[in-house]
Amino acid sequence: MVLEKVKAILAEQFDVEEDKITADTDLQEDLGADSLDVVDLLMSIEDEFEVEVPDEEIENIKTVGSLVSYIEAHS
Repeated sequence: MVLEKVKAILAEQFDVEEDKITADTDLQEDLGADSLDVVDLLMSIEDEFEVEVPDEEIENIKTVGSLVSYIEAHS
């Protein structure tokens, strides 16, 4: 459920097909996200899931799977 919502947000934000996004998709390597994209993405995630991602956690979130795990652990 969380993965599906995250995939939908990523697909819209990065103009990528949802079915090409997996838990192993790297936000920077595979989606081409720069630091501004990541901040924008995390704002969308925070709004959607009502979870706050502290700045020090951002560097630990590299893949879609790690993002989903963070959301599930903190929501």
